[in-house]
Amino acid sequence: MYPPNVLSLLDFDARSGASWSLSIKLCMRRVPWGPKGSVPDALAVRVFLNFCYKCFALSPTMGKGYNAAIASNPYIVGSFACIGGGLFGLDISSMSGVLSNDAYKNTFGNPGPNAQGAIVAAMPAGSFVGALAVTKLGDKLGRKLTVILSGWIWVIGSILQCAAVNRGMLVVGRIISGIAVGIASAIVPLYQSEVTEPSIRGRLVSMQQWSITWGILLQYFVEFGCSYINGTASFRIPWGLQMIPAIILSLGMMVFPESPRWLVDHDRESDALEILADLHGHGDPNSELVQLEITEIKQQVTFERTEGAKSYLDLLKPGILRRVGLGASLQMWSQLTGMNIMMYYIIYVFQGAGLTGRRGNLIADSVQYVLNVALTVPAIIYIDKWGRRPMLLVGTMLMGFWLMLVGGLQGRFGAWGEVDGSRVWVITGHDAATKAIIVCSYLFVCSFAITMGPVSWTYPAEIFPMRVRSKAVSISTATNWVFNFALAWAVPPGLSTIAYKTYFIFGTFNFAAFIHILFCFPETAGRSLEEIEEVFEQGHAFTAWRVRRDVGKKTLQDVVGKGKGIHEVEHVESRDEKV
Repeated sequence: MYPPNVLSLLDFDARSGASWSLSIKLCMRRVPWGPKGSVPDALAVRVFLNFCYKCFALSPTMGKGYNAAIASNPYIVGSFACIGGGLFGLDISSMSGVLSNDAYKNTFGNPGPNAQGAIVAAMPAGSFVGALAVTKLGDKLGRKLTVILSGWIWVIGSILQCAAVNRGMLVVGRIISGIAVGIASAIVPLYQSEVTEPSIRGRLVSMQQWSITWGILLQYFVEFGCSYINGTASFRIPWGLQMIPAIILSLGMMVFPESPRWLVDHDRESDALEILADLHGHGDPNSELVQLEITEIKQQVTFERTEGAKSYLDLLKPGILRRVGLGASLQMWSQLTGMNIMMYYIIYVFQGAGLTGRRGNLIADSVQYVLNVALTVPAIIYIDKWGRRPMLLVGTMLMGFWLMLVGGLQGRFGAWGEVDGSRVWVITGHDAATKAIIVCSYLFVCSFAITMGPVSWTYPAEIFPMRVRSKAVSISTATNWVFNFALAWAVPPGLSTIAYKTYFIFGTFNFAAFIHILFCFPETAGRSLEEIEEVFEQGHAFTAWRVRRDVGKKTLQDVVGKGKGIHEVEHVESRDEKV
């Protein structure tokens, strides 16, 4: 507790109407900071920070608990949280960039294929736990606070990794960082889908994937630059710098709004309307789009409350179970395409293709990461125009084709050999085959980046009703991490035993995904989250192509009219109108 005199000055200054900067100056004068003061230094700091927060929250632009100017820009409010996705990308490169680093190998006992697989798999193991935690955190704390929490957990994990002196400490740090990634990967698409309007929702949610690609690229170049440093600083510096984006995320999210759908579900309709007005109505709560959304949300929440209590049993109800299966299986297929293996272990892939030399391999890897970033951009721009289904179908077919080519070339021109003391299936003396494998790997990455990558995050975030959305999205994301964990651990031993046949396995998975998507995944592009309910009411569980693109589309009159005149319907009042 603070002393009474401190509490009184906080209350007085926070309510005085003085400017934020002036209030801070008053606080600095009045709070005793020196060692002779009546308040200990640590407490003084806490008082000062708490006071700054009060002034920040009560200032003219932040009285709503968020910055209205930021909320009015759909691309800023929908994309900033994507930094959470970038954390996953940072982790991918933090490992792939050190696999050939001698300082890393010596520090952690020259891990073999199984041990290295376990180190890499520690992160997705933690992510599985984090994704499941969102089932409670997302509903209890809200979307915004859960995103903020994920950033601080990542900082703790990064500190442990940076300071690691043995495998055990490194694994613990990666597990903690994984928890942060799991939370962020589940809550960020959920938050984005609930604050963006239908016409651009797919574009903004797909930026989650783009942020992952940027995380991979930036961290990889940091790793590449630090590879010229001798000693453990070559990997400790990049692992320490990982904290910066997470700190930016956690602090920056304080000026962003909460999800209006979560607010309505927690009986805060006035707050939800105010946020929707800033998000989609230029501050006008009477905007047709704002009234449409708030009415749809209220109707949906009311309907869902009558359906029964929120619990995991809801995921097994008819209609919901089908969607849980679609969301989880899409995340499963996104892993079984083999993309993250090409990201984590691309050094091993190019090594087997006959590309030798640490620097040359790192440069070739960086080209792949640049392509991953660049080819995600068309998907972000056109995902709502092209639609989810066509992108998934084209992507899985192309990825399967490229992997089969890589496996065929490896099998035809490769043989067992030894590279850096390890038994490897490697191509030697066939320069054309080496170049062809590298090109096919690049084309595989491009195919994923422009199709499956963005859609795999967008689709699961938009197909569930409100009462189960947080739980169902976390289950879907947890499925991603289960398969990520299994593959991250299994692939290094697989490449050292069955070699080129590994590519045939992943190619087959892509063709299987194509068949599943063709029959079972309906189109959801361009609809509000409430309108998507009608898509699944159409049925067509195994004939998804029969669901037309216009199913579920509504106007405000369609939603609130119900056969009556629009003026007969209750108008949702803003806080100002109630006053």
